[in-house]
Amino acid sequence: MVYFLTNDSGTFRGRGWIVLLRGLVAVAFGVSGLLARPRLTFTTVVLLFGIYAIVHGILSVAAAIGGRGQRGCLLLGVEGAIGLWAGIMALRTSQPGAMAFVFLVWLWAISTGVLRISEAIRLRRELPGDVWLALSGAASVLLGLILLWRRMSGGVIGLALVIAIPAVVWGICETLLGWELQSVRHDQPTASR
Repeated sequence: MVYFLTNDSGTFRGRGWIVLLRGLVAVAFGVSGLLARPRLTFTTVVLLFGIYAIVHGILSVAAAIGGRGQRGCLLLGVEGAIGLWAGIMALRTSQPGAMAFVFLVWLWAISTGVLRISEAIRLRRELPGDVWLALSGAASVLLGLILLWRRMSGGVIGLALVIAIPAVVWGICETLLGWELQSVRHDQPTASR
């Protein structure tokens, strides 16, 4: 998601490593949710999500600040702020209500997914790997729709699976995007300042 471009030349000069790191964090979050399944509690799901959302939010805000003034930074900053808010809200109370937590994750997933898809559409001609960004946004929106449809019908294990599987998918998509952005960065010379 971090795709800072120069205005005239279109040369990538950015922080693809942050996207790569965000993707790896998402995959780690998803895999930890899947591996914790046999002894999973609702508190564990809330804790894992809260930590993930905060780390993801910090990385997004840091990337937006590092590339301020370049295209896409505002939406990235908004996504980071939403992630920080969702993570803090999830961790703020030790025992949030199940429906309140599902609503929080739903709101976070839909808003970040829509932001990612709109970023991919907006920067489709300038962003290498825009398809990975769009797919990560689609996976996030899909998570939100599944949460809206299923609510808590699958219990804690079902909730963990519903959150963990899309996290792995969007983590892989972000990792591929970060990898592609890093390869573009190394292939093309950076613009002179």
